Amino acid sequence: MAVRVRIPTPLRKFTGGQESVSVEGNSVAAIIDSLESGHPGLRERICEDDGSIRRFVNVYINGDDIRFLDNLESAVKDGDEVSIVPAIAGGR
Repeated sequence: MAVRVRIPTPLRKFTGGQESVSVEGNSVAAIIDSLESGHPGLRERICEDDGSIRRFVNVYINGDDIRFLDNLESAVKDGDEVSIVPAIAGGR
């Protein structure tokens, strides 16, 4: 099943500048595996060494935060959109 993954600007160097890529998978974990397979280096920017999503990276399925779903085991289906959004902090 094809899922569209929106890639944030800082990570587009791994996708040849593409703002979105189409990958196969039935869960967020499988989508990350597919991303890494086609675009090496993305996983370590998205995930910690133990495989969990980095604290300051947010992942959404059709606008829903996976932390409020089943996290990495959140199901995705054909045509879904997964967005990777780095958190932004700072300022005064």
